[in-house]
Amino acid sequence: MTLQRAKGTRDFLPEQKIVRQYIIDTLREVFELYGYSPLETPVLERYETLSSKYAGGSEILKEVFKLKDQGNRELALRYDLTVPFSRVIAMNPQLKMPFKRYQTGPVFRDGPISTGRVREFWQCDVDIVGIKKMTADAEILSLADMAYKRLGLKVKIKINNRKILNSILKEADITENQEDIILIIDKLYKIGVKGVKEELKSKKLTDKQINKIISLISIKGSNSKKLKELCKLENKEGLEEIKELLSYLKEFNTKVEFDITLARGLSYYTGTIFEVVLNNDLSLSLGGGGRYDDMISKFMDSKQEYPAVGISFGLDRIYNILVNKNIKKTNTRLFIIPIQTLKESLNISQKLRENNINTDIDLNNKGISKNLDYANKLNIPYVLFIGENELKKKKLKLKDMNSGKEKFLTIKELCKFLNG
Repeated sequence: MTLQRAKGTRDFLPEQKIVRQYIIDTLREVFELYGYSPLETPVLERYETLSSKYAGGSEILKEVFKLKDQGNRELALRYDLTVPFSRVIAMNPQLKMPFKRYQTGPVFRDGPISTGRVREFWQCDVDIVGIKKMTADAEILSLADMAYKRLGLKVKIKINNRKILNSILKEADITENQEDIILIIDKLYKIGVKGVKEELKSKKLTDKQINKIISLISIKGSNSKKLKELCKLENKEGLEEIKELLSYLKEFNTKVEFDITLARGLSYYTGTIFEVVLNNDLSLSLGGGGRYDDMISKFMDSKQEYPAVGISFGLDRIYNILVNKNIKKTNTRLFIIPIQTLKESLNISQKLRENNINTDIDLNNKGISKNLDYANKLNIPYVLFIGENELKKKKLKLKDMNSGKEKFLTIKELCKFLNG
């Protein structure tokens, strides 16, 4: 038998997992700085939940992994974290609003595999339920701005509003296949004006309709200029929301670009939408999200409003950028080499761990040279030698693996030095 992974999945060795964990830890710190609490939902969901007309739409259902349990119930692997989150809110109406949560975990899509696109990938989400004002959208974008800065990534945050796109379609007198048309508009950066025109023609649009769409989505200039040019649209609700959002973002000192072509692929978005792209590769999306005000109440079959907005950080794409920068092979800071003092060294290793020092120890009685080679290959910064002489003097020999310098320290001095 030839061992193989499932297609579209990956293994992560320790030095790779350390990078991924660094990203998750950094994001979690930022999420909690903004007052978000953790939530966990199952990987498995009922298929009827994920396929609900209030969920992701027909495009995403083409990529759902379906299965049945022994009771012949139809199940599926979640394709995002937003729909399960909405289900949780719908099932727990007693939750205090506004409800702010974050979640990290794997999601699955049975789509085509390419560079940077796999079938199992992780999302890191933050969402607010219960706030209709653009203050929530602004806070989400401010949070995203801080998170990417802490990860050392130079990004551009693009925003739009689904209501503006709907108004553009109305202006072009388009009443059918609106979702398909919006998805074509979203491709402008990838396929250009010529490609968009060709795809719109395939949807049986007239030249007049196509030219109207192109003229509106091709407006260039500053955010304020684009808003001014679009003021002729009959329905101005989306424009007003963008203006309000920009005014709050100014207070957060968060810069964004108003991009009229931005659509996002999922049909559940109702208002603000946003996407984060890499500065030097605008085609590489590192995260995105938006407002989905209808999903939760429709899941509950309720007239009560549950306005919601959130963003998802693409862990795998962020990882692909950071994995080759400053790779750590281990989180261990100190490696103990016992020299005929294993039991005493075990006791000392535990004292060091109790002082929050990541400590490893030779449990196999290897020679000094082999242990030094092991520590060197894993880039462990410090090695501690513990022999009979060190124990008698109550001074342990610490070696800095980078400089080669050695010093003798008591356990107390050692803890202070390594925690300093």
